Amino acid sequence: MLDDITEKINSILPQTQCGKCDFSGCKPYAKAIAEGKADINQCPPGGKTGILKIAQLLNVEYKPLNERHGVIKPREIAIIEENECIGCTLCILACPVDAILGASKSMHTVISDECTGCELCIEPCPVDCIKMEPLNVEDSESIENKRASLARSRYEFKQQRILRERNNTKANRVTTAEKKQAIANAMARLKKK
Repeated sequence: MLDDITEKINSILPQTQCGKCDFSGCKPYAKAIAEGKADINQCPPGGKTGILKIAQLLNVEYKPLNERHGVIKPREIAIIEENECIGCTLCILACPVDAILGASKSMHTVISDECTGCELCIEPCPVDCIKMEPLNVEDSESIENKRASLARSRYEFKQQRILRERNNTKANRVTTAEKKQAIANAMARLKKK
């Protein structure tokens, strides 16, 4: 039952994965709401519409956005001043939905259709070459839902990739330790001869 409510709340959230709600992403925030550990009015990107939908779902009274978490503003996307980019990859690591392309010591660029506007790439940029620009389009609710669904799947894919990489690193450490032991055993056999 709690998982079902969490998923319903998560489907209402805009999937920016920005952390402005004080949680690491939309799903952890949705879970906290479902468990009664967070209020319904902590998501600036979701705005009044999102708060209203969550209030209706949970059959609770609407509350205006808690401005401690930010303010409601038009949807924005990140833009990298490519001629200023030094290729440090810090923005790539910060992007929760892998919407930034580039490689170490090479110019980076934002895939604008996949950027959620989370602003998480701005702070780690050492040369301040990332700016936020408002989108000039008024999207319908169905387009916003498709955009949120894409962002959710990209975020979940990145989280799975990070977990897989951590597990591979742990497995490689065991393999490296086993290799060191095998070398030590071989050296010990050589000394006996």
